[in-house]
Amino acid sequence: MAGDPAALDSLIRHFRPAVYRYCRARLPDPGTADDVTQEVMLAMIQALPTHQSETHSIEAFVFGIANNKVAMTHRSAYRRREDLFDAPTDRPDPTPGPEELTEGRDTLDRLVRLLDDLPPRLAEILMLRVAAGLSAAETAEVLGMTEGAVRVAQHRALSRLRLSPATGAFR
Repeated sequence: MAGDPAALDSLIRHFRPAVYRYCRARLPDPGTADDVTQEVMLAMIQALPTHQSETHSIEAFVFGIANNKVAMTHRSAYRRREDLFDAPTDRPDPTPGPEELTEGRDTLDRLVRLLDDLPPRLAEILMLRVAAGLSAAETAEVLGMTEGAVRVAQHRALSRLRLSPATGAFR
C-alpha cells in the first residue's frame, strides 16, 4: 500500500477529519491542531510499511500515532513555557462557513472546558471514543487497557459530566 498513491490518498481522506477532531479537542488552537494532524498523516504514511495488521487495527495504529504527537506537542510547549490554550491563531479553522465555524468553536470550547474537569485518563477515553470515533476495542488498544475497562471508564466519565453543573445545554 505504501507505493499506491490512490490507496494512500484514500487513507488520508478517511482518517484526516477524525484525527483533526481528536487533535482539536486536545489542542484548542486550530493552527496547532492542524499542524499536528498533518504530522500524524506524514508519520502514518512513513510507518505504514512496518504496520502489522494482525496485531493492531489500522485505527489503533493511526490514533496511537496521534496520541503520541499530541503528547509531544504538549511536552514541547511545556519546555517553551507557552500556553497552548492562549496561543494566538494566525490561520483560519478549516471548517466551512463563518456561522458554522463560530457555533462549532463555541461548542468545542465548552466541551474542552468540561473535559478539563475530568481526570486526564477519562478525558482521553472520551476524546478517542467520541471525537475520534474509535470503538471500545480500538481505544483499549491505543491506551493499553482492556475493552471492558474502557467501557467502564467511559460510563464513569459520562456520569460525571451529567452530574456537572457546567453541562447545561449538553444534557
